[in-house]
Amino acid sequence: MNRLKLCILSAAAIFAGMTTAPAQQSVQMTLDQAIEVALSESNTIKIADMTIEKSGYAQKGSYASLYPNISASGSYQRTLKKQVMVMDMGGEPMEIKVGRDNNINAGVNASLPLINAQLWQSLKLSALDVELAVEQARSSKVSLISQVKQAFYGVLLAQESLELMQQIYDNADKNYERTLQRYNVGKASEQEMLRAKVNMMNAEPSVSSAENIVSLSKWQLKALMGINLDTEIEVIGKLDEYVPELLLIDTPTDLNQNSTLQQFGIQLKQLDATLKMQKFQYIPTLAASIGYNYMAMGDSELSWHPTSTASLSLNIPIFDGFSKRFNIKQTRKTIDMLNLQKEDTERNLRIAMKTYTDQMELCLKNFDAAKNTVDLASKSYQITEKMYEVGKVTLVELNDAQLALTQSQLTIYQAIHDYMVAKASLDELLGNEE
Repeated sequence: MNRLKLCILSAAAIFAGMTTAPAQQSVQMTLDQAIEVALSESNTIKIADMTIEKSGYAQKGSYASLYPNISASGSYQRTLKKQVMVMDMGGEPMEIKVGRDNNINAGVNASLPLINAQLWQSLKLSALDVELAVEQARSSKVSLISQVKQAFYGVLLAQESLELMQQIYDNADKNYERTLQRYNVGKASEQEMLRAKVNMMNAEPSVSSAENIVSLSKWQLKALMGINLDTEIEVIGKLDEYVPELLLIDTPTDLNQNSTLQQFGIQLKQLDATLKMQKFQYIPTLAASIGYNYMAMGDSELSWHPTSTASLSLNIPIFDGFSKRFNIKQTRKTIDMLNLQKEDTERNLRIAMKTYTDQMELCLKNFDAAKNTVDLASKSYQITEKMYEVGKVTLVELNDAQLALTQSQLTIYQAIHDYMVAKASLDELLGNEE
């Protein structure tokens, strides 16, 4: 609850800044802030909270069966034509009108179950419904956190790619200016000058494409956060900041907090409670009731007469065509089926867990290889650039050196991104809420 309040207050502070800021000013957003806003503004979380609240109301409503059921009733009847009875009086028929012009009934009745094992067991089912709703809400929270993390890492990768594309364009533009100067003084051929110009023009669409990817990535992040898609956000962070986490691979083996398995466990408890409730149908039930009524009948003057009753009602089940027996057998089969489904699910979850850990290890290997390659490619590009300035290498060789450097840099960013995405998916599978 304290964490939820913190999330709401943080979100309120962020949105307060958004409303007071100028229309064109973007809102800076870190990963923690993005998660906090999503947990307070996302419709997924709101629906989950409403489901818990709804289940709570249902549970409270089920307890109403334990309290006395009190009702009041009243009726008025006006006799339009009285019933006539014919009686034989000394051999002569005599007609007698029966009834009164006005008939009034009013009373209060109360009933209370004294022994009803089936009812008591149903209350446990209501409590398990609330427990299941809470676990489903936790599952929604864990899933949303994972999705926000993956979308955030996607924005960071898009931004890193945009910076690389911009560097390529800037280098291509600089090479073109340099080649043009050499061409003007007769130190470069026209073909070399045209090639430099083509390289510069080819690099420009890559920048525009990278900008679009950044924009779409931010839209996806804003949609998951549950904020207005027109809101301008500035995602703060670099993929390099997550490099220390690449060295913390710990192969997990515990699936106890996995939400799917937790829900299976609660559903099995529900079926066990249902099975007991069905067995309790063989137990007799006892209920008490009391009633207090007033009756009045008359033509012009009414005469009121109170009556009261108290009763015990015992219901002993004897035979119902084996309905309860077959219902119990159905529930037992359902329990067996659910246990098999749980077993298959756990097996698939362990396969997924192994897949994610293998992906993380592969990303770490790719990162280590690319890190060494970047150092070599960077030195190679610097040397090739110097040699191009003095005319010892061609523009093609310079472009090849730049391409090798760019590819190695992208490999590093992609490895970090893929590692963090796999880690976020693994945290979701393990049921981690952080």
